[in-house]
Amino acid sequence: GPQIAALCDGDADVQAGERIAGGVDHHALERGDADASLLLLERVLAEDPTSRTALEARARALFDSARYAEARAAFQRCVDVSPDDDYAHYGLGLSLWRTQNFRQAENHLAMACVMRPSRPDYTRALTQVRATLAARRTAGMPLDGPIDSPSVVGRSILGIDTFVAEYPELHDPSPDA
Repeated sequence: GPQIAALCDGDADVQAGERIAGGVDHHALERGDADASLLLLERVLAEDPTSRTALEARARALFDSARYAEARAAFQRCVDVSPDDDYAHYGLGLSLWRTQNFRQAENHLAMACVMRPSRPDYTRALTQVRATLAARRTAGMPLDGPIDSPSVVGRSILGIDTFVAEYPELHDPSPDA
């Protein structure tokens, strides 16, 4: 989980970080206990709804607990509060990626890369999203959202039809008795 000190950028955020650290279960963020973190962060945000530290920690906790749609909304709130925050754009991009909104994910990940080009994790995520978009374009699939027919998509992306044509003995669906 994130270290509270690493989340604090300014005096207001240091105070919010101290409130988080002084909470009922101050080690929840550090141990990665998303549910306990979320309860604690809701209390902090009730006192200070614009705390960048608490907003980011909440978004991270939601993402870490695989609640990607909620994490998307939480990271969007981080971007709204602090549009110059590269990590907020990165987190939003990852959340959009996980919810299959690849085009929007590409935009936010690209923004994070421009804002902080020294972060290889930002670049890797952007590269992967762009590869997904390229594969979907090549296969004539929708660029966002779930894929309608997994068998057709799998065949076109993986080249299974070509493989089966070249090696029919390896794909005989009815083995000899």
